[in-house]
Amino acid sequence: MQIFNTMTHQKEEFVPQKEGEYRIYVCGPTVYNYIHIGNARPMIVFDTLRRYLEYCGNKVYYVSNITDIDDKLIKKGQEEGTSMQEVARKFEAEYIRDSDGLNVKAPTVRPRATEHIGEIIHIVKDLVDSGHAYVARNGDVYFRVKSDPGYGKLSHLNLDDLESGNRELRSRMDDDLKEDPADFAVWKAAKPGEPYWESPWGHGRPGWHIECSAMARKHLGKTIDLHAGGQDLIFPHHENEIAQSECANG
Repeated sequence: MQIFNTMTHQKEEFVPQKEGEYRIYVCGPTVYNYIHIGNARPMIVFDTLRRYLEYCGNKVYYVSNITDIDDKLIKKGQEEGTSMQEVARKFEAEYIRDSDGLNVKAPTVRPRATEHIGEIIHIVKDLVDSGHAYVARNGDVYFRVKSDPGYGKLSHLNLDDLESGNRELRSRMDDDLKEDPADFAVWKAAKPGEPYWESPWGHGRPGWHIECSAMARKHLGKTIDLHAGGQDLIFPHHENEIAQSECANG
């Protein structure tokens, strides 16, 4: 089978690490609202890929996550006078109902971000200890983008070309917590009234990108065969995932 590789911009033979076994991670929804047709498209596309691989006699480990901690979820819970968790559970159930209605097979594992906080903290600690991330004065932890020479290889963005824009952005930053505007949060310090977990850096919660790195590593291992999702996730989500995962996993 040939499959389009976003990184190389070419169709390539899809060869797994172990013959007859495919380890696939597909980014699932942030469950703060009902899904839309843009969410449904990758669900069907990658379900079709999985079914074909299984039809050919292969074993497919198919992991698709639920993001149940996010700024949008917190905001929705505050607006509705409920909680982030109540909002997440309601729309997770709606997502699964729609998925069943589209005849999409349930994943091998459907992990929730909030059930992997320990794994997330472990990866963040690895990144801090190795110098790939740093703790800001407010307790946020940021990935140091310039510590990864391969950053930009998926989206084909060159950080040097963005430097002038970064300088302009830096001049507008009132409270400059980052070493560089391109750096991204892997752990966020909790604001008053927000849900939080204990961490070595104080009360906080995961950044968006780090969740998938932790869940993929837990359920599929440090190196997987295919990471899939909507085209809108190429940058920054998947670009940042590659950077932090490769730096944490070696």
